[in-house]
Amino acid sequence: MGIITVLKKEFSFIEGNYRILLVSWILMDLAWEMPNPSFQYYVEALGGTGVALGIIGFANFLVMAAVAFPGGYLADKHGRRGLVSTMTFGIALSFLFFAFAPTWEFILLGTIVSSLCLIYQPALFAMVQDSLPPERRGMGSSLIELIHGSFNTPGPIIAGFLLLKFGLVTSMRIIYLIMTALFLTAAVWRLRLKETMKNKEPIRLHYFISSYPKAVKESFSIWKTVPRTMLWLCIIQTISMFSLALIGVINALYARDILLIPQNQWWLTFVPLLLTMVLASIPIGKMVDKIGRKIPLLLGSITFGLSIMLFIFGNFVMVMISMSLFGISILMSMTAINAFITDIIQKDNRGKVNGFVNFVSYIAQGLAMLIGNYLFVNIVPQLPFYLALGLVVPLLIIILFKVKEPKKQIDTQS
Repeated sequence: MGIITVLKKEFSFIEGNYRILLVSWILMDLAWEMPNPSFQYYVEALGGTGVALGIIGFANFLVMAAVAFPGGYLADKHGRRGLVSTMTFGIALSFLFFAFAPTWEFILLGTIVSSLCLIYQPALFAMVQDSLPPERRGMGSSLIELIHGSFNTPGPIIAGFLLLKFGLVTSMRIIYLIMTALFLTAAVWRLRLKETMKNKEPIRLHYFISSYPKAVKESFSIWKTVPRTMLWLCIIQTISMFSLALIGVINALYARDILLIPQNQWWLTFVPLLLTMVLASIPIGKMVDKIGRKIPLLLGSITFGLSIMLFIFGNFVMVMISMSLFGISILMSMTAINAFITDIIQKDNRGKVNGFVNFVSYIAQGLAMLIGNYLFVNIVPQLPFYLALGLVVPLLIIILFKVKEPKKQIDTQS
């Protein structure tokens, strides 16, 4: 009974909107990681050679950047629920472009549609932040990563089985149909969400266009009022996302063509990555709540550098270790940054701040995908990894000398 009482107390914050979102993520995560191991190979099989991956990645993040400002503005001006519930349906249906794509250009089209629907991301992040008490922000963020890791873990295994059973193209089509079904189920479940902003006018379709100039203006002007630390956190996230995209756009091709890891074994490297995120998420969340945000942020950047060094000249085992370290680095960095933002940003500004940060980081990731793909194909295959490794240095300098722990946390209801 003592253990049960402790567990109930420890996880008592899992209620309301936060619980609904966790359940929806479980449904979505069951399939989310399934296409990732073979996505680069799938695009290649549909005729997407050369810099096609870079074009798809650039279009993805360019569109996400374009909707980041209105997404954040509408989340604060008109509320969170309408955006989150409606756009989840849109994302689900966008996977049909991937499932029935005759050429890689349809993958590009599906990516654009899916990215447009991600206008709801600032509202989603803000709703999570609205729903967590100050003393559970680290735990709440890491629990989300635990859910992602736990229910993503079977994905690569299922994808590997389907690949061996049906071949590359057919298995990917099956995977995207599974994703459509599970995302539609999650979208229906999210209709249970309750609005966290009071007295907000429902969103109308024309607001998406008419609100854009004001959304951009308010998203920039908000930086006159937020703490200076938030600016440095934005820079940290932008550099981190740029580095991830540099290598993420070509890592499967690099593993096959340079490290000589067979294409039908690449999916196995995702298993230790996801298992590590499952095992480490709760301890890292508790660490962020106990010792603060800055030290985990610093350790996350160091771990990311180590994971790159192992990957560059790795064999199969070294790549698996690298992927585990990569998972730890993502957990530390993202959990710390999310808790940091919630600590220092007022509730009414969280959507706009998240929207601005997303805008900048999406532009950076889109450019990084073009650059990473180009460097891999046309210059030196290792160059994207060297560039990402070099960017760890400015990250460490900024975290050490510019990021400061907040003296007072902002309450969730403020």
